[in-house]
Formats: sequence, structure tokens, C-alpha cells
Amino acid sequence: MKTHDVGSLIIHEDGHIKGIVTEQDIVRKAVFGEIPAHTHISAIMTTQVIDIAPDKDIYEAILMMRDNDIRTLPVKEGKKLVGLITLKDILKIEPQLFDLIIDSLEVREESRKPIYEKIATEDICELCGELSRVQKKKNSRVCKACAPLA
Repeated sequence: MKTHDVGSLIIHEDGHIKGIVTEQDIVRKAVFGEIPAHTHISAIMTTQVIDIAPDKDIYEAILMMRDNDIRTLPVKEGKKLVGLITLKDILKIEPQLFDLIIDSLEVREESRKPIYEKIATEDICELCGELSRVQKKKNSRVCKACAPLA
């Protein structure tokens, strides 16, 4: 991958896709998952490969990527692999589609944040209506007294 400056590889045998391995797979499963370096690629590749036909449009591809939380999409004509399209490819040629992806990224990023996030200014609690220092809990701004109720 480093030699050819690619972020993903299609694993195939006899013309059939067996799986896909991405940089993300390697980092999450091999580096952080502490899988030994001599582990076969089949242990970390994704075997349930989602693909798209070449006659589909870019909008459909980006929706598939968003809905399946993937950034790489093999393009198959029948059973034959004819290409590979990435989120980066799509955004290079259709940057206006960025809004379709950013919504899912924001939701995913919010779920990774701590439940409570301090906000430096005073605001109105969305539960009791009092002006006080509020905390962000999930998608609400609440005072310290109302935080357990949110």
C-alpha cells in the first residue's frame, strides 16, 4: 500500500472478490488490536464487501458510502471488478456532495465525545429555563441541576 500510495486493496481469487482491506482496517485491527505482524491479511480484511455497478451515478455511490460508513466502494460489472471509487475521488469531482457526507460524520463524531461537554458561557437551560452555566448533554444544553434528567 505504501509503495503504490493506495489506501485500500481488493483481495480477490479467481476473479471473485474475497474481501477488502483498508488503512483503517490495519490501524484498528492490527496496530491497536495488537494482532501480530505475521497475521494473514484474511484475519483483518472485510469480507462483506459492498459494491456498486458502473451504470449507477455518483449520488448513489455517496449515499451507499454514507449509509454503510465506508470510504471505498468497488465497482463491479456483473461479477467482474472494473474499478474502485473512494470518497476522496467523489469529492474531487463533485465537491457539492460534501454536505451529504458531513451530516453522518458530525453524528458519528458527536457519539465519540463525552456525554457532558462544558460550555464556557452562560445560557438558558433547555429543561428548566434558568439562566446558568450550561452543559451540553447529547444534543441538549442543560444546567447542572437538570443534567441527570436529560
